[in-house]
Amino acid sequence: MSSENEGLRLRRTKSVTRAEEIQKQEARIRKSQPDKPCHRPRDSLFSWSSDFTNFTGFVNWAFLLLFMGGIRLLLENLIKYGVRVDPEQWVIVLTGRGEGGPEHPSLYLFLYSIVPVSVCLLIEKGLAEDILITRAGIIAHIMNLCLLVTLPMVVIHFKAAAFSLMGATMVCFLYSVLFLKLWSYIQVNAWCRNSCHPPKTTLRRQSVSLSQLQLPDNGHTLPETEPDDISLVRYPDNLNMKDLAFFIFAPTLCYELNFPRTERIRKRFLLKRLVEVVVLIQLMMCLFQQWIIPSVKNSLIPFSNMDVVKATERLLKLSIPNHLVWLIFFYLMFHSFLNLMGEILHFADRNFYCDWWNANNIDIFWRTWNMPVHRWAVRHLYIPLVEIGYSKTMASTCVFFISAFFHEYLVSVPLQTFKIWAFLGMMGQIPLSILCHTVEKKFGPRWGNIIVWASLILGQPLCIMMYYHDYVITHFGEALIDSYGTV
Repeated sequence: MSSENEGLRLRRTKSVTRAEEIQKQEARIRKSQPDKPCHRPRDSLFSWSSDFTNFTGFVNWAFLLLFMGGIRLLLENLIKYGVRVDPEQWVIVLTGRGEGGPEHPSLYLFLYSIVPVSVCLLIEKGLAEDILITRAGIIAHIMNLCLLVTLPMVVIHFKAAAFSLMGATMVCFLYSVLFLKLWSYIQVNAWCRNSCHPPKTTLRRQSVSLSQLQLPDNGHTLPETEPDDISLVRYPDNLNMKDLAFFIFAPTLCYELNFPRTERIRKRFLLKRLVEVVVLIQLMMCLFQQWIIPSVKNSLIPFSNMDVVKATERLLKLSIPNHLVWLIFFYLMFHSFLNLMGEILHFADRNFYCDWWNANNIDIFWRTWNMPVHRWAVRHLYIPLVEIGYSKTMASTCVFFISAFFHEYLVSVPLQTFKIWAFLGMMGQIPLSILCHTVEKKFGPRWGNIIVWASLILGQPLCIMMYYHDYVITHFGEALIDSYGTV
């Protein structure tokens, strides 16, 4: 017995750092001792080796602290500026009433958007019926798309006084969406023409439900012969205005001849999304009037004087309301509005976003936060470039270049302030991606996620401050900076 105890003591003198290195037999012997041992090999909970992951209390604490900080800033804003929310101004901003001239060019540009869509359809019909040769059709499509993008720039430039900021922004957004949709429409029809041409049929487009398009359990594609109760549209029977109009209004940028469809409209779901759209728009307008506009104006003078300390303080102050509005806009656009449109049109693919908030790299963020644009970029730009021989790096750079162009287009054209800050911000995502990969590799995915969040929280208000500064100087001159730099 004494030799056994001596052996036990010898084993206890060995240095152990992990609980797994203690033998089960020793643990049983210690437990049988009369001293009633209460200690066992354990790591502190904050140690990585403890495998402890339940920090829900800290998450609740962080949310509470963030809420209290937000309330404090809101009270500070109310005390300093009073109640600035004015619903009448919402109507003026949204409709343009009281701004510009009586010509209403925004309305005319909205109506004119039917023209390039109709021209695109006529060109496709000419190509399908061999009225146009392929080369002529391609040139006509390129001219139509170039005119589609440049027309708002030209009209807004020469009729700047007649446009409200909201009207010009909505026009640029509409024409950007039409450009991407028509690109997809043209490319998909070209794929169909280049494939085997089936004989023309008189099939009419029908709503195809998810249950009808369910794939077999073995994962094979649908058979060549269709069941009697399914009539899929085939090229060129899709070349009609009804089909194109459905695609224009559908919540997607990628064209297909047969979209997955739902069987019915869920009225309760539709009503919830409609209420969210109305309420969130009002909330965003309130935050703009009460919080963002004063913060932006107060940042102008420190930013213009290059006062780094004060400008940084204004940047951090603006980052909170700006980020809150950005999150509301994300939910409003990608969940409420797109689901609303999808429900009305029986559009079944509702994958409008993925878990971008868990992105460990800025690449993953851009691939997950805006799925309609990402899906378009991969399908119509990245893969075609790789297939014709370009490297993946070059294809990715082209995707970022197109994205940077449209980001700049949506900002500079409505503001009539032609700078390149938004363009550089998007192209700067490439070195930021390299930085994220390096940090993620050295310090783990959590730090990569922190960099992604930091770029979102600080990058956007910095861009707003730069554009407001340039807008005041461009349109009013440096002499009026003091007038536009105070509330």
